[in-house]
Amino acid sequence: EVQLVESGGGLVQAGGSLRLSCAASGVSFDDFVIAWFRQAPGKEREGVSCRSTSGLSLAYADSVKGRFTLSSDDAKNTVYLQINSLKPEDSDVYYCAAKRSACTGDGRLYTYWGQGTQVTVSS
Repeated sequence: EVQLVESGGGLVQAGGSLRLSCAASGVSFDDFVIAWFRQAPGKEREGVSCRSTSGLSLAYADSVKGRFTLSSDDAKNTVYLQINSLKPEDSDVYYCAAKRSACTGDGRLYTYWGQGTQVTVSS
């Protein structure tokens, strides 16, 4: 059974940082990509970043480039999203998702999803 469990969200002041975690079970990083998405109520889901099967990280959202960094601990089957210089507009539920083969920023193509972790940035 595939499970993705996000953690690390919370309330933070603008300019602060958070590190989100996505603990994956039932998937091999050799076969599955793990991506981060975010979504606020009434807004479209946005692809943020993705870990490829070769361990590369790909960034999708221009608004987060230079501030968000994806990394992984393969021994723990965990993918992280370091978020720096947070802005109020970063307030969203952040999800991790998994699919086989290649990264894409299109969430419709992902098979497995976590429950999400809320990030709230106060101004």
